[in-house]
Amino acid sequence: KVYSSSSEECVHDLQGHTDLVSGIVRNPSNHLQVYSCSADGTVRLWDFTDGILIKTFIIGYPIYSIYISENHGGVVFVVVPMANDKSSELFQLVAVHLPLSGDQEVEARELSAVLCDVSPSGAASFGRKGEYIAAVKGLQLEVFFFKKQKSHRFFLKSGNKKGAKNAFTCVSCHPKEDCIATGHEDGKIRLWRNFNQKKEYTYSTLHWHHGAVNTLQFTPEGTNLLSGGIESVLVQWHYTQENQKDFLPRLGGAITHIAVSPDGSLFCTSHSDNKITIIQSCVKVSAIIQGLVKGEGVRTDLTIDPRSKALVLNGKPGHLQFYSLHRDKLLYNLDIVQQEYIHEEGLDQFEVVKAAFDTRGNWLATVEERTQKGSELEINLKLWAYDEQTQSFMLNTTVTAPHEDQITAMCFSPSPETTMLVTISFDGHFKAWLTEPEEGACWSCDFVGGYHHLKPGCCCFSADGSLLAVGFQEVVTVWSPSWELLTTLSQPPGAIRDLCFGRLSCSKYLLGTSTKNQLCCWNLLTCSLEWSTPVDVSLLQADPLSENMAAFCSQSGCSDLFVFKPGEPRPLYSQKALCTGKVQRAVFAPRDQMLESCEEHAQWLNRSQLYFFTQHMDLMTFSTKTEEDRLLASSKRLMVDDSVAVTPFYLLLGKHRQQQEALTNPMAERIQLPQGSIAIKELLYTPAHVLPSASFLCSMFVRSLLISSSSAR
Repeated sequence: KVYSSSSEECVHDLQGHTDLVSGIVRNPSNHLQVYSCSADGTVRLWDFTDGILIKTFIIGYPIYSIYISENHGGVVFVVVPMANDKSSELFQLVAVHLPLSGDQEVEARELSAVLCDVSPSGAASFGRKGEYIAAVKGLQLEVFFFKKQKSHRFFLKSGNKKGAKNAFTCVSCHPKEDCIATGHEDGKIRLWRNFNQKKEYTYSTLHWHHGAVNTLQFTPEGTNLLSGGIESVLVQWHYTQENQKDFLPRLGGAITHIAVSPDGSLFCTSHSDNKITIIQSCVKVSAIIQGLVKGEGVRTDLTIDPRSKALVLNGKPGHLQFYSLHRDKLLYNLDIVQQEYIHEEGLDQFEVVKAAFDTRGNWLATVEERTQKGSELEINLKLWAYDEQTQSFMLNTTVTAPHEDQITAMCFSPSPETTMLVTISFDGHFKAWLTEPEEGACWSCDFVGGYHHLKPGCCCFSADGSLLAVGFQEVVTVWSPSWELLTTLSQPPGAIRDLCFGRLSCSKYLLGTSTKNQLCCWNLLTCSLEWSTPVDVSLLQADPLSENMAAFCSQSGCSDLFVFKPGEPRPLYSQKALCTGKVQRAVFAPRDQMLESCEEHAQWLNRSQLYFFTQHMDLMTFSTKTEEDRLLASSKRLMVDDSVAVTPFYLLLGKHRQQQEALTNPMAERIQLPQGSIAIKELLYTPAHVLPSASFLCSMFVRSLLISSSSAR
């Protein structure tokens, strides 16, 4: 992806690689081009200003990183596995001579090994004028001199009594002098000099980081050295005065990578939470490019904010993130815990574990907890009111220790008459919390319920809020709004894991999944079991806008998906082996406009789109042939008449000219003009603020002017 460093917008998507993109580096001989490498075994050259793929070099081995030096013309240096031994995890740095050829795809088979046994992430760096390359792995630093064609190795001891971990983590070479900076696991930075002598080398040590140094980078003139690590502080060391350093703290997650612009005016840091920060000369942050915030794991369920239609889940530590699904952009982080987070491993700090919205988006409920060894669990329930003026949520009520044990689930009542929240906990109780409709009213506990001292595990309101179902181990209890126990449903063996009420025409059904691989459906009118089927459902999710339900089933290490209506025996859609591992989080995101999908297997996506998280923290979704595809298809129907030079203006003004011709020469033979195309109509009649981007329309438009190759011409 190519981003603008001033506006933060994505300018281009460079698509072509078929596997993980593992490295990217600017072309030193042309500053408008970049080389990229990938595990698909190719190196590709791109023009990133126009978003064009210029050339593909096929190497034939998976590539893990790429380096380039302007002093070595026509050569790129890549890290590939040692070909002779696939099983051992050994990698080598090889020089690839790029053949000069006019073809789009070129095979580059001329490889020569430079260094053996390097780290796959490729901790390597070119020295002054490209005379040598330094690489680090484990406890050794290896420097290869190109003129002498030989390498020197320098070793460190594994550690000493003071708890020093001497293993190398990263390396950067000074651009103007013979000096190599290396980062280490204990937070030290060593500056190596005189390393062209095997014995008389020296090094000096700088130390500020308390965790491992993740990345090092010299500025283009070599005046400063930048370093970053888990503390999320960018440290700028002055090269000549090593005691002086500048700090830029609180940048986000751990810093994993630093880049410097060629003129040295901008620094850029990449962070472990899926974020890029652009910094003006180590003074202030000028831009932030943030996708879905990636954390240790998602503890809250995926929920949709009814107002902004954003996906809400754990963000930065102690925060909830509001993430726009349509724009792939973080809208904002809401600070829930409201305490400074300390970036250090092994500390017990508050975590947001539950979040729920009411149906109108006026209230947000959150649960945060902290477990400390040898002491009780600390729990806070917080209720946030939406403030129209600030367009954000403001804290209304904090309940400390709302339950005596962990809160396992909570949900708001969808009933318009009352604003009510129900929480259930392992302490054997469920509690109902109410607020008055007056301005500034607080929340209080209205009812505490239980059932035979059993532990409740899940709860669900019916679509109109007239029934509440709470699963107490093997028993489902159904309660009325006046807290009367209406009925109990049971289908042993196995405790109830998930409960879902049917919607719309299926609202008489209650579905439940159990730990002993049963999916059960009860009819609430007859209070009897309608049907049950033996599947191991890890997650059951109801679409709020239709009768559909999605069940994720885990089977032999993979997850399958079934979409069904509770009243029909045949699933509407099923997909086997969706992803590896269990799907624990999913949500239906309602669409702004209903799709008119005619394909039967895709009709379940007409009203809502299903998003889910894999165990590797990848957010995935199902989509139909989208509106953009339809716009593209309609543009292909533009008929092009050979006798007319067709320009975009001609298509827009065709009718006008037709009328003029009829006036000036009524007898002349009329030239058949293209029919008014759907694409043009959409262009002219669709409001400008909902049109796709001009770049998309333009490429579609130009494509419509091309004559298809299948025609006789």
